[in-house]
Amino acid sequence: MTSFENFGRSETVSDDDKMECGICWHVYDPAEGDPVWQIPPGTPVSALPEDWRCANCDALQSKFMRLGDGR
Repeated sequence: MTSFENFGRSETVSDDDKMECGICWHVYDPAEGDPVWQIPPGTPVSALPEDWRCANCDALQSKFMRLGDGR
């Protein structure tokens, strides 16, 4: 698990949680990975490189929010 700053709130994220960019609403899905950054499918959020950014708008990881249970 890793912690993301959900717009001022520290939030714990589990390995299978999808994350949504708070700038452009792009979703990082661990099951799909990120072809732009050459992140293979099955890579959890906690294993993303420190310099990983939104593949769509280049936002920082800290701008991502955990999607709720209604994914």
